[in-house]
Amino acid sequence: MTVTETSTPDTGAELDDDPKSGESDLFAQSEVAADYVEGLLDILDYDGDIDEVVQSGRPVVEVVGDRLQALVGQRGATLEALQELTRLAIFRQTGSPSRLLLDVGGYRDSRRKELVSIAKNAVERVKQHGEPVRLEPMNAFERKCVHDVVNAISGVESDSDGVEPQRRVVVHPA
Repeated sequence: MTVTETSTPDTGAELDDDPKSGESDLFAQSEVAADYVEGLLDILDYDGDIDEVVQSGRPVVEVVGDRLQALVGQRGATLEALQELTRLAIFRQTGSPSRLLLDVGGYRDSRRKELVSIAKNAVERVKQHGEPVRLEPMNAFERKCVHDVVNAISGVESDSDGVEPQRRVVVHPA
């Protein structure tokens, strides 16, 4: 098991007057998360390397390795559950809520690319027919990815509709 720490420019606004203090808090959260995930991997007897990163003002822990699909689950359901458990572990140890993003085997990056395609397709259908397009139910991560794509295109808007776990994005003319 290898743990790697890296930092990327922090573009998120910090509430603290000392930006270094805010970033060190984020690194502390990522360390707690990495330790927690490492413990889970040991219990499950899975091999993986853990990278800790701070991106856009949030801690990110990435697990890289072979045969990790079981940690992702169908459409990322297991990954979402592991992320919430890891956030709870951070809260328990630090007393502060976390915006930790957990990724396993690059799932989130590949899913983000799929979602960009889905969003662009929905935008094209809205522009072509002038009618709203309701997408399939998605988790919060997936909805944000779609909203980001739609918001970058003029002439269309998006909203979230419904209640978890059936919450979905609706793309409509602006």
